Amino acid sequence: MKRLRPSANRANLTHMFTIEHEFDATVVTLIDDAAQHRQEDITINAFEDCITIEQFDERTKSVQKITLSLAQLADLTSALNLPEGVYRQRTEDEA
Repeated sequence: MKRLRPSANRANLTHMFTIEHEFDATVVTLIDDAAQHRQEDITINAFEDCITIEQFDERTKSVQKITLSLAQLADLTSALNLPEGVYRQRTEDEA
């Protein structure tokens, strides 16, 4: 497993994840090893038409699952780098 360089403000933390390529999806598992209050691992399944995010919920003893369309994933990716506000992304058809 490759080791990521920690950011300057978190110099002593390491980040762990796995990537597996399966028949119909790429599966990324984010491991919350360095957290002070450790959360359950998150599994992200990248399919051809959607992304699912799964996490075990200790309270309900079940896996919680969220499904994002590829458009929602694109919006989320953009939103992570923008300031507070309301935005609308234009598709190439609208340009």
